[in-house]
Amino acid sequence: METLTDLESVPDGRLWEAVAADDHGAFTALFERHAQSVWNYAYRLTGSWSAAEDVLSTTFLTAWRRRADVVLIRESALPWLYTVAANLVRNDHRRRNRFLRLVPKLVSTDESRDHAEELAEQDHTQQRLKKVLAAVDELPTAERQAVQLCLVGRMSTADAAELLGITEVSVRSRLSRARTRLRGMTEESFDE
Repeated sequence: METLTDLESVPDGRLWEAVAADDHGAFTALFERHAQSVWNYAYRLTGSWSAAEDVLSTTFLTAWRRRADVVLIRESALPWLYTVAANLVRNDHRRRNRFLRLVPKLVSTDESRDHAEELAEQDHTQQRLKKVLAAVDELPTAERQAVQLCLVGRMSTADAAELLGITEVSVRSRLSRARTRLRGMTEESFDE
């Protein structure tokens, strides 16, 4: 069995084979070899340090979960990791855009209202939504995931629990804590 120092010189293809056989040391070596590059790539795509951290961790979580399914075409795992990271960012962007397009549809239209009032209300709603989404991004990772899946993505707590690999009670607890934090984070800024 190779030691960790020996793994530094092992090509990605051989490391990936070891990872597929549940070798944690090989996975650690792959992570240490490519984490900075994946983070830099994710940062360029998102422009956010925290989002890049989330993309990095989710990319390697995906790599671990799919370790037995993935076959590297070239010797480097980096192209596959970049593809996963780009897909994660693209999916998050689509989710946010769908959510932002949905908000105006939720506002009821009243024929007797003045057009200026309607525009002002839509602008206020957009501003409020941006503040709420910014507050969601500031939540601790566990709570943010629960909010994104259950409140934004409208996933059931049971499905979210299965996806996150935790109990449904834990998902509900995270949602409760997140709601309390969000109330505290957003009430101050809306009273201005």
